[in-house]
Amino acid sequence: MSSEPLKTVLPQESLPLTGIRVVELCNVAAGPFCAMLLADMGADLIKVENPDGGDTLRSWPPLTDGYSENFASLNRNKRSVTLNLKLPTDVELFKQLVQDADVLIENNRPGVMNRLGLGYASLSSINPKLIYCSISAYGQEGPRAKEGGFDLTIQAMSGLMSVTGEQGGAPVKCGVPVSDFTAGLYGAFSIAASLREVAQTGQGKQLDISMLGATLGIAALQTSEFFGGGCDPVKLGSAHPRNAPYRVFRAKDDYFGMAAGNNALWRSVCETINRKDLLEDDRFTNPTNRARYQDDLLIILEQEFAHENAAVWLERFNLAGVPCAPINSYSQILSDPQVDYMNWVQPIDLPNGVQTQTFGSPVRIDSKTLNIRRRPPALGEHNDEVLGALGALSALGALTKKVS
Repeated sequence: MSSEPLKTVLPQESLPLTGIRVVELCNVAAGPFCAMLLADMGADLIKVENPDGGDTLRSWPPLTDGYSENFASLNRNKRSVTLNLKLPTDVELFKQLVQDADVLIENNRPGVMNRLGLGYASLSSINPKLIYCSISAYGQEGPRAKEGGFDLTIQAMSGLMSVTGEQGGAPVKCGVPVSDFTAGLYGAFSIAASLREVAQTGQGKQLDISMLGATLGIAALQTSEFFGGGCDPVKLGSAHPRNAPYRVFRAKDDYFGMAAGNNALWRSVCETINRKDLLEDDRFTNPTNRARYQDDLLIILEQEFAHENAAVWLERFNLAGVPCAPINSYSQILSDPQVDYMNWVQPIDLPNGVQTQTFGSPVRIDSKTLNIRRRPPALGEHNDEVLGALGALSALGALTKKVS
């Protein structure tokens, strides 16, 4: 790893959410990711977990000396406390915790928080400035609100799986849990925007973030295709419905990706492969025509690409300014010089003393990388630090009342 990024980390006092306290009551991915994004930006993040095992993700492999590296990847920069919210005493502690918080994030099924006496109406009555963010599969209201959901089922429900994979193939999901993480991103964005409004008005609000809505929200290409043409988008493999050449191609030894998304880039492609005659072909005169006849174009281009290895074509297209890329594995991209320069892969300590690596925040501010300030926590590691202080305050309050 390069030592250069260590000189350019952003100090805590420069982080935009320093001074904001966030309470997280979440499991697995969408909620914890949302909370981690805020923690990366400086928020004081208190993660509340059930004392019986905590966040489900803690048991997911890979386990390094018993600690989940998957959990670590979504829970840096947080403190962990344990509360059993089936116990009235712990419910009261949770309320005290939220009383001084700016944000609460929860991703239980709709109705669970109300049954615990911790719904928005209850908590906003003790903290009017509270931003209460609920992340769920389908939203807090509506005919599907009570249905559960995971990333797989939301990818299926949202239409995403109908356009993923090759024509005629079985339904497949995106390998990255896109529905989980887009919900987390929408949640963090909405919280950050709401913090500005609350600072101006003093009035908190309830945010309803659904995985279904988030997954549809990033599908503008497909939804506009349906609204504009009245037909369902179809699977195109790696191809694009409105642009070509814009897909994965096979060379002599391997595949590579290349995207010539306008006429100028298309000309560069034709010049690079020494096929200027294609510029005069009526099928390929503009992006719309090239997309319409992209199956024909695929055959023509792959006949040319078969003469050289993928690395040769990548070098030639890079020299010509045509966007292109190898089909990387994660081991390849995580060791890429650009990733190293940005200091995105950072060392991280686990509570068991093992040092590993994780992908940190991809955001840079003023050319500085956001560093990892706090390792992921052991279950309940900060009970004394956080809940002990609350207990002391409660005892002081009770004593004051007694004396008065």
